[in-house]
Amino acid sequence: MSNEKGPDHSRRKERSRQAILAATRALVSEEAYEKVTVEAIAARAGVGKQTIYRRWPTKSAVVFAAFLALSEDADGQSIALPDTGDLEADLKLVMRATAEEFADPALDRLIRALNTEITNDAALAAEYHRKLSQPLEEAKKARLRSAQEAGQLAADADLDLALEVLYAPLFQRWLHRSGPLTAAYADSLVDATLRAFGP
Repeated sequence: MSNEKGPDHSRRKERSRQAILAATRALVSEEAYEKVTVEAIAARAGVGKQTIYRRWPTKSAVVFAAFLALSEDADGQSIALPDTGDLEADLKLVMRATAEEFADPALDRLIRALNTEITNDAALAAEYHRKLSQPLEEAKKARLRSAQEAGQLAADADLDLALEVLYAPLFQRWLHRSGPLTAAYADSLVDATLRAFGP
């Protein structure tokens, strides 16, 4: 009997977790962020409030988990940028996808909510860096190192600076809503970065 109950209990817990994360993403995309509460998330997910608090101590922790789950949906694959041997094509593919994600209204609200929490919560900022930001940065730098080895980037290029030149203008435009996040804009950032750091 106990062997049968274990898997069922685990499946229930996972269904509950997925419902909570989906409810969080839905509410953040529908409501002003400050109006989203743990109570509202619990009601939307069909669980008790204590079910959420047993797993996540704060609303910000639930929001981060909901955001992080989006990157976990890739069948557990490790983070890696495409490497076809053509750095320009690979970076344009990645930057276009990034611009598209930032321009998506539902994701936009979730990312803005997460950034608000990170600004005000040092512990969450550290967790975000450890679980998401740092692995992404390492994956990006690994692709640039591959390009250096292939002679497509200057051998002495500062890869941290190259990534800032590539991504910071897009983030700035998104943050201040100062212009459209188009494929053409994404391509222009790649072109400028390769001009600056090319061999």
